[in-house]
Amino acid sequence: MSTTGATAEPPPSSRTGSKSGDPLAALGSLPGVAESVESVRKAVDRVYGHRIMRRRSNEITSEAALRGARGSAALSGADWALEEVRRRSDFGADPEARVMGAALRLTAEAGQLLSIWRQSPLRVLARLHLVAAASGDDRVGRPRQAGEPVEEPLIELPLPDAAEVSGRLEGLADLIIAGSSAPALVTAAVVHGELLALRPFTSHNGLVARAAERVVLIGSGLDPKAVCPAEVGYAELGRASYLAALDGYVSGTPEGMAAWIAHCGRAVELGVRESTAVCEALQRGAA
Repeated sequence: MSTTGATAEPPPSSRTGSKSGDPLAALGSLPGVAESVESVRKAVDRVYGHRIMRRRSNEITSEAALRGARGSAALSGADWALEEVRRRSDFGADPEARVMGAALRLTAEAGQLLSIWRQSPLRVLARLHLVAAASGDDRVGRPRQAGEPVEEPLIELPLPDAAEVSGRLEGLADLIIAGSSAPALVTAAVVHGELLALRPFTSHNGLVARAAERVVLIGSGLDPKAVCPAEVGYAELGRASYLAALDGYVSGTPEGMAAWIAHCGRAVELGVRESTAVCEALQRGAA
């Protein structure tokens, strides 16, 4: 079964019992994926080689976290100006403020969960949902059960049932724990796409999916200082492009999967561009 109907297959990453010992690595051979991976690697290398990064990386990390949270919140319906995010201190006053607050908390939390991710990704996902929801609701921090509604109005894909969610989450966790030779971009894109496709929690799935991608990018060593906020790139590319690329992931076709990975790669590159601009501003003394 898949999110697109009973006759369609789920994305290759979520198929359990595959004859391939490393299904994530197989995605790296899809047309155009190697080029996306190489382009991202070069972009990341450039920002890490910036002279400001060598002296003031903590400042770049903090600014990237703020901008990444703003971008993730924008994709979940709270599209605030960056200065508004800086200025506000109350993130519980209204629905948009609560989304922004959740995004900020998740961005801060992601870097604290790196050591747990490879051993217990489901624990990390549960923790991310707890942090995002920040409530005592008994549905928080666990996958949704049969009949429980999902509050994710900006993603209108068919919703997999609870049994499918459980099986595919377990399959995703098994892939992470087993490890892969796949490039970090591929693994991050699959984690992100699978969580959006499944929407395993009753709320905050988009925010959690993007935070989980952040965990992969940092923990893989591609972006160890968390200065390449892909969330900035997704927001810049726009919600329509984001959802169109997600349709490709959910289709499970090679072309769709490759397009989703390329979209994720482009988002990382735009995040790199954002942090490079911050480096340049610091170098000029403008920030």
